[in-house]
Amino acid sequence: MAVLAICTVVFAAGLLQGQPAQLMILTAVSLAVAAIPEALPAVVTVSLALGARKLIRDNALVRNLPAVETLGSVTYICADKTGTLTRNRMTVERFVAAGEGRESLPGPDAGTPWSELGRALALSNDVAEKDGQPAGDPTELALFEAARAAGFDKVALEETLPRLAAIPFDSERKEMTTLHRSDEGTVAYIKGAPEQVLRQCRDALGDGGVIPFDHDEVQSDAGQLAEEGYRVLALATRAFAEEPDNMEPEAVERELTFLGLVALIDPPRPEVSQAVADCLTAGITPVMITGDHPGTARAIARRLGITDSDNTVLTGSELAKLSDEAFARIVESVRVYARVSPEQKLRIVKALQLNGEFVAMTGDGVNDAPALKRAGIGVAMGQKGTDVAREAADMVLLDDDFATIVRAVRDGRRIFDNIRKFIKDTMSSNSGEIWTLFLAPFLGLPIPLLPIHILWINLVTDGLPGLAFTAEPTEPGTMHRPPRPPDESIFAHGMWQHIVWVGLFVGGISIASLAWAVSRDVEYWQTVVFTVLTVSQLFHSLAVRSETASLWTIGLFSNLPMLGAVLLTLLLQMAVIYVPALNPVFHTQPLPLFDLAVCLLLSSLVLFVIEIEKWLMRRKLIYREN
Repeated sequence: MAVLAICTVVFAAGLLQGQPAQLMILTAVSLAVAAIPEALPAVVTVSLALGARKLIRDNALVRNLPAVETLGSVTYICADKTGTLTRNRMTVERFVAAGEGRESLPGPDAGTPWSELGRALALSNDVAEKDGQPAGDPTELALFEAARAAGFDKVALEETLPRLAAIPFDSERKEMTTLHRSDEGTVAYIKGAPEQVLRQCRDALGDGGVIPFDHDEVQSDAGQLAEEGYRVLALATRAFAEEPDNMEPEAVERELTFLGLVALIDPPRPEVSQAVADCLTAGITPVMITGDHPGTARAIARRLGITDSDNTVLTGSELAKLSDEAFARIVESVRVYARVSPEQKLRIVKALQLNGEFVAMTGDGVNDAPALKRAGIGVAMGQKGTDVAREAADMVLLDDDFATIVRAVRDGRRIFDNIRKFIKDTMSSNSGEIWTLFLAPFLGLPIPLLPIHILWINLVTDGLPGLAFTAEPTEPGTMHRPPRPPDESIFAHGMWQHIVWVGLFVGGISIASLAWAVSRDVEYWQTVVFTVLTVSQLFHSLAVRSETASLWTIGLFSNLPMLGAVLLTLLLQMAVIYVPALNPVFHTQPLPLFDLAVCLLLSSLVLFVIEIEKWLMRRKLIYREN
């Protein structure tokens, strides 16, 4: 509306000066065209597409293109532990049976309970041969490998103990059971979370057979292992005289005989600690979500730097007891969630969003889909994720790595910065054209530009340099500033003030060049102001490549497409001035060398005044930090 008002004033002022009505209509319309950054859709689309291409090279596949830019607004990253923060390569390191701890499993001849524990490890899993290699869930694969290394071969054991049935693991029971035919009838092997399995045990298998079961002692052993960062599983067995008629979990998984504990470790990915540190410096809060024991979760979170407090672990059972309002009040103090079901992820997202947070949530299962859809950025796993999770997500991690999310956030901030720089550049340049055309008539000067000049300036200064902003590298300190609020105006942080004062400055030097040329009564006065306006905008494009860093610090050659675009545009401008065939088309005349030098000198002032502005901004930042 402001532009239309200015165009009306320019049109009226021209008529009052006695200019032809047709010329003034064309001038007003051209000015309106110039004031609108019509290259913006192209620049935004190219920025997002190039960003998506770069992200896929970094193992992040963007399914929703606008997510590339909104990544820069992320304030919380809620990540699954297994496979995302850790390697997802479980290995068994400790065994506990009959009150004795060992670092390796004895062979089949070790006697009870070790031989029975070895058989349970080998049989109570769904590992199968695939292309000559065992394949399956990482935890089950680790148990299978540990049993095989000790001499408990699954194939051989299943010949004497063939599987009759299985009750698969689920997140509510936190157990898995397999039933096998034996010489005495049927034997069931159960493995699962210690607190669940131990609750169902009535005795334990020791060297002398069945012995009284000390629940507190075994639970203490399990807790100690978990505090050391291990994922702990309890194994138990139950013998039946014949095959049970009722295969429901509540009928089979009770009155168990405890066999032992197995401690597994899934080591953190080596790059995650640095990625977590980058999150913290960038104002992003990393949160771990796992189905593991709270002690295991706390130990891994400490190792990664996610938490250093004992009071930041919330279990799924504790979460279930909280109302939505009560949970929303404490959610920002929680850094680790343990024993959490996939359905509870949705509550975590909603609670954080109630507090105004912008959440990135990871997930891989079908039940994770609602949380992925609700999150600001849903992140699915590409290697172990289900199709449902990938369809619900905005981004897919091809390597399932937490560090990839952090790299994507950095790229999201860079892309938004570059879009903002383009808007800053084109709106400031357009502002300069508007002020020049608006103020000149009021100062008693002729209309500075013809419609073709306005359209040419708009074409060459918004086109190639605008697209070159998409190649601008990441600003220094990008990951040392807080996330951008998603509803924040694009003109925030002093941008609209910059557009106004730079437009006035460009308009001022353009009108000064016009007055200088008119006072000398030269015929090429219009070419002078045309050149100053064009070249000053090229200097402005170079100057705003960084918000605060000096052009001399970032270097002219750090964005070769921008340097090439500026030089090519300058060459085109020189062609418009000095190629005889183009002079009648653009209504230009060749400039004497002295006049050209004055035009270039006046235009370069834009670069220097913006460098002064950035110097003042750096001083202000230093003052705030001190």
